[in-house]
Amino acid sequence: MKSIWPLGDKDLRLGILGMTEGNGHPYSWSAMYNGYDRKYMDKCPFAAIPTYLNKQPAETFGIPGAHITHIHCDNRADAEDAARCSLIENVVDKPEDMIGQVDAVICATDIGSEHVERCHPFIEANIPLFIDKPIVDNEEDLRTFVKWRNEGKNFISSSSMRYVKSMEPYYKNHYELGKLMYICKSMPKKWETYGIHALEEIYPLLGEGYLSIQNTGTYERNMIHITHETGCDIHIALTADMFGAGGTLLVGSIENKFITDSDSYYSFKKQMDYFVHYLRTGQEPFPFTETIELMKLVIGAIMSREQEGRKVLLSEIKEI
Repeated sequence: MKSIWPLGDKDLRLGILGMTEGNGHPYSWSAMYNGYDRKYMDKCPFAAIPTYLNKQPAETFGIPGAHITHIHCDNRADAEDAARCSLIENVVDKPEDMIGQVDAVICATDIGSEHVERCHPFIEANIPLFIDKPIVDNEEDLRTFVKWRNEGKNFISSSSMRYVKSMEPYYKNHYELGKLMYICKSMPKKWETYGIHALEEIYPLLGEGYLSIQNTGTYERNMIHITHETGCDIHIALTADMFGAGGTLLVGSIENKFITDSDSYYSFKKQMDYFVHYLRTGQEPFPFTETIELMKLVIGAIMSREQEGRKVLLSEIKEI
């Protein structure tokens, strides 16, 4: 169905698409809208999800007037299991089967190179989207999404780590540290899917103005150096099996601070709250220009790694 934009205060029927390896968002995000059946969720194949869901009081679940009503996964058995766990009424055989049945769609897969293909049917049908991070991982797809945005299509994307509870105060005020001079962040898994988590947690500390990125590591062991127009240097170490990673070091001209956080539910729920607010009002949680710059950082690190650690200027990466 072609929706009037923004969607206003109507009851929202949402579809969700998933899953990809290591990414169980159709379980967790759907539970945040619908609630969940604990006896099934405790057997969820992503053990961390019931661990943090079960910590939450019942009243923290639900987003007023919005429900996940349809789900599709590449493997129907995955969709059926997530639907059972997270109280989703309808499992569809093809993503396009949601068109005409939902007001908006969450693309909960985190492989950027697949997002143009996955999102295209909904973009063409003028169905607004939330697209999991990273929205892209290559220049050609970045240009496609920018073209769609310039045509007036409605979609947003973010990492949940933009909403890390213990980091949020520092986005507004880190004056006690003095001028930020150095930031260090570590992450596990793959740059292509998890690099954006590190980038987006750091990004609001400095705002737009990232200049260059250099990756002197390998596919399994990424060693990233980023520069910003303020003069602050950023290091990100992202290694496949470095599961002891965590925390963010902020070093200023006066003081330093090491920030840790373990409240995944808060970050994911706030991300979904902002999506519903976007659907109702048309107001983005942050400018799309920030998403473009973040994707240039994702892409630039891949380019640098593939070009023997060459420093890549963000100005080299063209979005139009």
